[in-house]
Amino acid sequence: MSNPGAGPDGAPSLSIGAVAKLTGKSASAIRYYEQIGLLPEPARAAGRRRYDQAIVRTLTVIETAQRAGLALDEIKVLLSASPGDSAAVERLREVARRKLPEIAALIERTELVRGWLECAARCECPDLGQCPLFDEPALPPATARTPPRTPGIPTGRI
Repeated sequence: MSNPGAGPDGAPSLSIGAVAKLTGKSASAIRYYEQIGLLPEPARAAGRRRYDQAIVRTLTVIETAQRAGLALDEIKVLLSASPGDSAAVERLREVARRKLPEIAALIERTELVRGWLECAARCECPDLGQCPLFDEPALPPATARTPPRTPGIPTGRI
Protein backbone atom coordinates (compact mmCIF):
# COMPACT_ATOMS: atom_id res chain seq x y z
CA MET A 1 0.00 0.00 0.00
CA SER A 2 1.43 3.37 -0.90
CA ASN A 3 1.66 6.43 1.33
CA PRO A 4 0.22 9.43 -0.55
CA GLY A 5 2.56 11.73 1.36
CA ALA A 6 5.68 9.78 0.49
CA GLY A 7 7.75 9.63 -2.66
CA PRO A 8 8.89 6.45 -4.42
CA ASP A 9 11.77 6.03 -1.98
CA GLY A 10 9.48 6.52 1.06
CA ALA A 11 10.71 10.08 1.64
CA PRO A 12 8.17 12.81 2.40
CA SER A 13 6.80 14.25 -0.81
CA LEU A 14 4.18 16.91 -0.01
CA SER A 15 5.30 20.43 -0.77
CA ILE A 16 4.37 23.26 1.58
CA GLY A 17 1.90 24.46 -1.06
CA ALA A 18 0.24 21.04 -1.17
CA VAL A 19 0.01 20.95 2.63
CA ALA A 20 -1.45 24.46 2.64
CA LYS A 21 -4.05 23.46 0.07
CA LEU A 22 -4.99 20.26 1.93
CA THR A 23 -5.34 22.00 5.30
CA GLY A 24 -6.51 25.49 4.44
CA LYS A 25 -3.53 26.96 6.31
CA SER A 26 -1.27 29.44 4.58
CA ALA A 27 2.31 28.49 3.85
CA SER A 28 3.43 31.36 6.08
CA ALA A 29 1.37 29.95 9.00
CA ILE A 30 3.00 26.54 8.50
CA ARG A 31 6.46 28.13 8.48
CA TYR A 32 5.55 30.13 11.61
CA TYR A 33 4.44 26.96 13.42
CA GLU A 34 7.82 25.44 12.53
CA GLN A 35 9.66 28.55 13.74
CA ILE A 36 7.99 28.50 17.18
CA GLY A 37 8.43 24.73 17.55
CA LEU A 38 4.78 23.77 17.17
CA LEU A 39 5.71 21.70 14.13
CA PRO A 40 9.00 19.85 13.67
CA GLU A 41 11.43 20.98 11.01
CA PRO A 42 10.45 19.19 7.81
CA ALA A 43 12.69 17.11 5.62
CA ARG A 44 14.16 18.96 2.69
CA ALA A 45 14.79 17.96 -0.88
CA ALA A 46 16.83 20.34 -3.02
CA GLY A 47 16.37 22.95 -0.29
CA ARG A 48 12.58 22.74 -0.38
CA ARG A 49 10.40 21.63 2.51
CA ARG A 50 8.92 18.17 2.07
CA TYR A 51 6.23 16.76 4.36
CA ASP A 52 4.63 13.40 4.88
CA GLN A 53 0.88 12.93 5.21
CA ALA A 54 1.00 13.03 9.05
CA ILE A 55 1.42 16.82 8.91
CA VAL A 56 -2.19 17.11 7.74
CA ARG A 57 -3.45 15.50 10.95
CA THR A 58 -1.16 17.65 13.09
CA LEU A 59 -2.41 20.82 11.43
CA THR A 60 -5.99 19.62 11.92
CA VAL A 61 -5.27 19.17 15.63
CA ILE A 62 -3.82 22.71 15.78
CA GLU A 63 -6.83 24.20 13.95
CA THR A 64 -9.35 22.39 16.15
CA ALA A 65 -7.51 23.35 19.33
CA GLN A 66 -7.38 27.00 18.25
CA ARG A 67 -11.12 27.00 17.53
CA ALA A 68 -11.61 25.57 21.04
CA GLY A 69 -9.78 28.62 22.40
CA LEU A 70 -6.44 27.05 23.22
CA ALA A 71 -3.35 29.23 22.99
CA LEU A 72 -0.39 28.11 20.91
CA ASP A 73 1.64 27.29 24.03
CA GLU A 74 -1.20 25.05 25.26
CA ILE A 75 -1.34 23.35 21.87
CA LYS A 76 2.42 22.86 21.99
CA VAL A 77 2.02 20.93 25.25
CA LEU A 78 -0.53 18.65 23.59
CA LEU A 79 1.67 18.08 20.55
CA SER A 80 4.76 17.34 22.63
CA ALA A 81 3.58 13.76 23.12
CA SER A 82 5.35 11.04 21.24
CA PRO A 83 3.24 8.67 19.15
CA GLY A 84 1.35 6.20 21.34
CA ASP A 85 1.90 8.30 24.48
CA SER A 86 -1.09 7.54 26.70
CA ALA A 87 -0.22 10.56 28.88
CA ALA A 88 -1.16 12.82 25.94
CA VAL A 89 -4.86 12.30 26.66
CA GLU A 90 -4.28 13.23 30.30
CA ARG A 91 -2.54 16.42 29.14
CA LEU A 92 -5.57 17.15 26.97
CA ARG A 93 -7.86 16.69 29.98
CA GLU A 94 -5.72 18.97 32.12
CA VAL A 95 -5.65 21.73 29.49
CA ALA A 96 -9.44 21.40 29.15
CA ARG A 97 -9.95 21.59 32.94
CA ARG A 98 -7.87 24.79 33.07
CA LYS A 99 -9.67 26.31 30.07
CA LEU A 100 -13.27 25.61 31.14
CA PRO A 101 -13.46 28.37 33.80
CA GLU A 102 -12.15 30.91 31.27
CA ILE A 103 -14.80 29.88 28.77
CA ALA A 104 -17.53 29.98 31.43
CA ALA A 105 -16.51 33.57 32.27
CA LEU A 106 -16.57 34.52 28.58
CA ILE A 107 -20.04 33.04 28.18
CA GLU A 108 -21.24 34.89 31.27
CA ARG A 109 -19.91 38.20 29.96
CA THR A 110 -21.31 37.55 26.50
CA GLU A 111 -24.76 36.91 27.94
CA LEU A 112 -24.54 40.15 29.89
CA VAL A 113 -23.52 42.08 26.78
CA ARG A 114 -26.33 40.48 24.80
CA GLY A 115 -28.87 41.50 27.46
CA TRP A 116 -27.56 45.06 27.46
CA LEU A 117 -27.68 45.23 23.66
CA GLU A 118 -31.22 43.84 23.61
CA CYS A 119 -32.25 46.62 26.04
CA ALA A 120 -30.41 49.16 23.89
CA ALA A 121 -32.22 47.92 20.77
CA ARG A 122 -35.55 48.64 22.48
CA CYS A 123 -34.45 52.02 23.88
CA GLU A 124 -36.88 54.84 23.27
CA CYS A 125 -34.99 57.56 25.16
CA PRO A 126 -34.86 60.99 23.49
CA ASP A 127 -31.06 61.16 23.93
CA LEU A 128 -28.16 59.37 25.64
CA GLY A 129 -28.15 61.84 28.52
CA GLN A 130 -31.54 60.54 29.62
CA CYS A 131 -30.93 56.86 28.88
CA PRO A 132 -30.78 54.71 32.05
CA LEU A 133 -28.56 52.19 30.25
CA PHE A 134 -25.69 54.60 30.91
CA ASP A 135 -26.57 55.56 34.50
CA GLU A 136 -24.30 52.97 36.06
CA PRO A 137 -21.84 50.58 34.51
CA ALA A 138 -24.05 47.63 33.63
CA LEU A 139 -21.20 46.05 31.70
CA PRO A 140 -18.03 44.98 33.48
CA PRO A 141 -14.66 45.71 31.93
CA ALA A 142 -13.64 43.09 29.39
CA THR A 143 -11.34 41.36 31.88
CA ALA A 144 -13.67 41.51 34.90
CA ARG A 145 -15.30 38.34 36.12
CA THR A 146 -18.39 39.64 37.86
CA PRO A 147 -21.82 38.04 38.01
CA PRO A 148 -24.32 39.23 35.41
CA ARG A 149 -26.78 41.98 36.32
CA THR A 150 -29.94 43.12 34.74
CA PRO A 151 -29.33 46.57 33.19
CA GLY A 152 -31.16 49.30 35.03
CA ILE A 153 -31.62 47.27 38.22
CA PRO A 154 -29.19 48.19 41.03
CA THR A 155 -27.06 45.38 42.43
CA GLY A 156 -28.66 43.63 45.40
CA ARG A 157 -32.24 44.50 44.38
CA ILE A 158 -34.25 42.26 42.15
